[in-house]
Amino acid sequence: MYIKGKIKKDKKTKNLTKRLKSGDIAMICHKDLDEIAATSLVEKKIRCVINTEKTISGRYPNRGPTILSEAGIPIFESIDTEVFDLIKEGKIVEIKDNKLICDDKVIGDCQLLDDKAIENQLSIGYENLEKELDLFIENTLDYAKKEKGLVTGKVPIPDIKTKMSGRHALIVVRGKDYKRDLQAIQAYINEVHPVLIGVDGGGDALLEFGYTPDIVIGDMDSISDRCLKMSKEIIVHAYTNGKAPGLERVEELGLEAIIFPSPGTSEDIALLLAYANNADLIVAVGTHNNMIDFLEKGRSGMASTFLVRMKVGSKLVDAKGVNKLYKSHFKLKYVIGLGLAALIPILVITMMFPPMQELMQLIKIRLKIMFGI
Repeated sequence: MYIKGKIKKDKKTKNLTKRLKSGDIAMICHKDLDEIAATSLVEKKIRCVINTEKTISGRYPNRGPTILSEAGIPIFESIDTEVFDLIKEGKIVEIKDNKLICDDKVIGDCQLLDDKAIENQLSIGYENLEKELDLFIENTLDYAKKEKGLVTGKVPIPDIKTKMSGRHALIVVRGKDYKRDLQAIQAYINEVHPVLIGVDGGGDALLEFGYTPDIVIGDMDSISDRCLKMSKEIIVHAYTNGKAPGLERVEELGLEAIIFPSPGTSEDIALLLAYANNADLIVAVGTHNNMIDFLEKGRSGMASTFLVRMKVGSKLVDAKGVNKLYKSHFKLKYVIGLGLAALIPILVITMMFPPMQELMQLIKIRLKIMFGI
């Protein structure tokens, strides 16, 4: 296989996808490529992926490689991890006979991860799933003891300007199928006008659909500057000791932010925020709520999610997969029916027009003569 193109690289795939253009070669450093990252790469219509980590380690059955393969995007794995630093971004590179070439020099070797290799690694992942599940449960229970303050009220909720009492709150996370689910509930958003809360990149998802976030919340590592500037209120997720790495970025943009120190994930504290501010209903789009989601996110347990959902469950509606509930199909009979219905008033008005009545009388007389009536 021979491939040639401009290389774009980043050790964080979510940062790289912002710079990719159609036809680029994406160089990543992403162990166990997850579904969300793979889908983002596919959307950019790249030529191929070069990964300096194991795309499938066999620890669990991650779907990312399958998504790339189904989209016809080849995946190459580099044996030499130093390759990542040897090639500058923007360089034209070639892949020929499993050799990575730049400026007519062989930089290193790379191996194509074909469908058979993906299938083999996935089967190992499924075999290891029971072991991972045991570890996952143990970690979840262990951390649940430490994070129980999330439901006992020991985590202080910051005061915010946005009024939620008696209103619906829509919390958007960039999780699986978030675009399709967000599209499916647009009628709800336009009719109910819920408080719009974007969790990190979820804020950009709202902008993409034409909505301005009322609140963005998170550690600010995957949200655009544009979204931060447009959002009405910014809440930075901080560690329990009060340290908030994301605050520096917000302040560099000359913006104000509220600090929310808490254990757990940013989507967890977004749910807590809406609940504590007496939202009448909380609708969640794209949130992570199962083991594979959390393993792909790099978390070994879901203690905070488990605890938070126990607390807010009476008000929570999870919109994950709502796009699959109903799929509209174009039916010709409906169009014909509408057409006939539209013709009826036209015919009635036409028949009431005097010249048309005279014409109908002439036609009637002509028919009588023809048939001898």
